[in-house]
Amino acid sequence: MENRCTEERRVRVRGWRNGGAVLLRVLVVWAASTVTLVLLAWVMPSFSLQSADGESFTKVGVTAAAGAGLFGLLNALVWPWLVRALLLAPAIALGLLVFLLNGWFLVFALSVVPAGRGGPPTGTAVVIAAVMSIVSSATSTFLAVRVRDQQRRRMRRLAGWRATRGTPPRTRAAGTVFLQLDGIGYDVLADAVSGPRPVMPTLAAMCATTHRLTPWRTDWSSQTGAAQLAILHGSNYDVPAFRWYEKETGEVVVTNRPSSAAELQRRAVTRSGDPGLLAYDGASRGNLFTGGAEQVALVLSVAARRARGQRSRAGYFAYFSDPAHAARTAASFLVELVREPCQALRARLRGVRPRVGRGGLYPLIRAFATVVQRDVVTAAVVGDVLNGRTAVYADLIAYDEVAHHSGPRGRDTRQVLRGLDRCVAAVAEAMVYAPRPYHLVLLSDHGQSQGLTFQAAYGRTLESLVRDGCGRPVAAGEGARPARRPEAGAEARGTARAALRRREPQPLPPVVVEPGPDRRSAPVVLGSGNLGLVSFPDLAGRADREAIDAHYPALLPTLTGHPGIGFVLVRSAAYGPVVLGADGAEFRLDSGEVRGADPLAPFGPGAAAAVRRAASFPHTADLMINSSVDPDTGDVHAFEQQLGCHGGLGGEQSRAFLLSPLALSAPVPAVGQEPAGELVGAEAVHRVLRRWLHEAMAHSPGRTTTPARAAR
Repeated sequence: MENRCTEERRVRVRGWRNGGAVLLRVLVVWAASTVTLVLLAWVMPSFSLQSADGESFTKVGVTAAAGAGLFGLLNALVWPWLVRALLLAPAIALGLLVFLLNGWFLVFALSVVPAGRGGPPTGTAVVIAAVMSIVSSATSTFLAVRVRDQQRRRMRRLAGWRATRGTPPRTRAAGTVFLQLDGIGYDVLADAVSGPRPVMPTLAAMCATTHRLTPWRTDWSSQTGAAQLAILHGSNYDVPAFRWYEKETGEVVVTNRPSSAAELQRRAVTRSGDPGLLAYDGASRGNLFTGGAEQVALVLSVAARRARGQRSRAGYFAYFSDPAHAARTAASFLVELVREPCQALRARLRGVRPRVGRGGLYPLIRAFATVVQRDVVTAAVVGDVLNGRTAVYADLIAYDEVAHHSGPRGRDTRQVLRGLDRCVAAVAEAMVYAPRPYHLVLLSDHGQSQGLTFQAAYGRTLESLVRDGCGRPVAAGEGARPARRPEAGAEARGTARAALRRREPQPLPPVVVEPGPDRRSAPVVLGSGNLGLVSFPDLAGRADREAIDAHYPALLPTLTGHPGIGFVLVRSAAYGPVVLGADGAEFRLDSGEVRGADPLAPFGPGAAAAVRRAASFPHTADLMINSSVDPDTGDVHAFEQQLGCHGGLGGEQSRAFLLSPLALSAPVPAVGQEPAGELVGAEAVHRVLRRWLHEAMAHSPGRTTTPARAAR
């Protein structure tokens, strides 16, 4: 009995202490907001807390305190419900509404306080409200992180979790979070986590304590569309490139278009017979495909039309539930808009080579990828973790977008890597307060290779080379298809379009026969990184070598004899798929016979298997052209305007990474101390991730030191 009374007294004392701490934190945040409001009134000409004939500082302080207090109450009590009501708006549109609504909250607060002078103009109110939200959020966070229980409550409140009493029940099975760091190759990551001062300290701590770093080799189409489709849905069969021409419809499929992504997902699900990796209590964030998840946010394949039961509310709520998030993101967005032209100018003044153009919409797309998409996706993952979701897959595209224009290695991309490291730390911190244990798996979909573009190196495009070989020099106004610059082979544009809910560009119209002496259509030439695709609309089905030679006898010698072309894949009626190289070299893939120098030798031991698999796809182009590779530097030549590229073979683009917990089985079974084999292909990665999900659900590992704490 005595022990029971003692315990009850301890509980009451603890309750009083917690209540006092909460009250103290509220008072400190209120005081900080009041001081901020007074200072803003002092420095902003269009905003005043004092009447025209002057008032005492005490009365001004009372006005500021009353306005700040009411503004804080509105943000605490009304704001979450208002955000929930507006979650159906596009992500970026909702971000803009956050500023306006928060400004109107401040106008209302200053208008109704007894000693108020009326609200400031709307534009001024938006700025003031943003600054006050940042200050109050920063103050509250600073105070909360110093007390574990308060930090736990703050994190769960951020996720929208409502406690009734005590803490949520902790499930036995562990959840799994897969974070895809888009475009970061194995070698780039290995460098970023090494040395006394690593670029990515959180990941470096994981590698040193709780995780293992493993390389894996991509398919020939080393790009996100093929890799992520296989990782999430188990199959990337018949995805030969980032974009390709389908003769039966006369249209170009582009994997970063919502309609194309939806169709590719449908084909993969039909082929595999499985809804996807995330079908059981999963969430898909910032991806091209859903993976079968019901909870989606910034997912391209459902951007045009979300299926019934697929929701994005939880993903956005974690971000917009605190108005300070939008303010911080907006400030970072503006900084990034200034930083990009400054970095481009610095590269130009220093004579950095190679270099590509970085104008047009690129600064806006880069700011979206490195700030908005990163922040929204990270907050969505944090919300999923704190709500105890079983499986989460998220794609952070910032590095891939910047590396395309600045190169895979350099000062620009190092800044992006540091930002991504902070995102990983935020997710790892949320796992400490989650209602279940979690495994954190990091992976990439491909790497990036660097080099001069094909046009910069040789003064002409691949299309002009192909047309010359066909006896059709490029002339002004010629072409069966309208002249239009193709979309960049990256995910950021498609994701930004989905976030704005803008309509995707209309597909190019079907090819029509051009009037002329031969009445033949122009060849369709497409680029996917350093992989080129050529299709002949007039030649039905997959055109074979014999038919191409009959119609265009100079084309194949022109291509294979060019120093910027590494090899050409074509189907032969006599030998099946054949890889052609310089000086008449041939690799007959079906028989394995090599005549002359092996054209695939510079691309590594796995090149033949990768090319052989792609040759079996129904929509593989009539000609598949891979650029040459420098054997010493790994440089390749992109057929697009990209300094860092991926999509074909050569260099670091084919070496991606897996960073997996030691608590899970090794990606590749080991024999003694050495791996039994190499992990090859995105479909193999899918099988590994499925195995890990089953392992996590089968047992509940003890909570180990989290990466966030290990890095401190």
